[in-house]
Amino acid sequence: MMVTDLRHFLDLPVDAPGPARRLAEQLGDLVSAATAGDAGAAWESALPCRRRPGHRACPGRMVLHRDFDVSVPIRWQCSTCADQGSISNWAESPFDLRLRRLARAEPVHQILIPTDVASTLRELRLLDVDCQRLVFRIHPHATGAVVLPATEDGLEELIGSVAAEANHETDRRRQRRLDVAFEVLNDAVGSTGA
Repeated sequence: MMVTDLRHFLDLPVDAPGPARRLAEQLGDLVSAATAGDAGAAWESALPCRRRPGHRACPGRMVLHRDFDVSVPIRWQCSTCADQGSISNWAESPFDLRLRRLARAEPVHQILIPTDVASTLRELRLLDVDCQRLVFRIHPHATGAVVLPATEDGLEELIGSVAAEANHETDRRRQRRLDVAFEVLNDAVGSTGA
């Protein structure tokens, strides 16, 4: 079981080794997903397990549990392998996506998207907190795809963020991935009637 204090992974030096940076990224993603979801109940996120037993990617997804009390560590575990851990001192960190205000109740559409599009969305750099919350609430679907739960306004805002980042991307491969994500989300707008 990996027991971590998130404070130790914030503000890593520029010359920090690659494994430390990757672990910091993984912990940040786990906190973002746990705080984007509801407190008090475990839920399976779309975050992939990073273990590679037998030099093959584990097919599992991260199951997260966040207590109502922010002093209690976030618990995480893989849905397939034995990888598990806890993260303390996560509250008020840059990865804390908890709602800070009441939100207007709107219908939430369950939009099926490919897992590679979900991965592209997690890599977006120019997202506001509301869009980050949408991206990290993505969860698996029985078909092998993943589900993006979004309101019409949230989906439109996310599409705008993807378009803005695609327009400023200089790496051709990443721009193609952003263009695919834009098309998938745009098609979803048509299917939700937005």
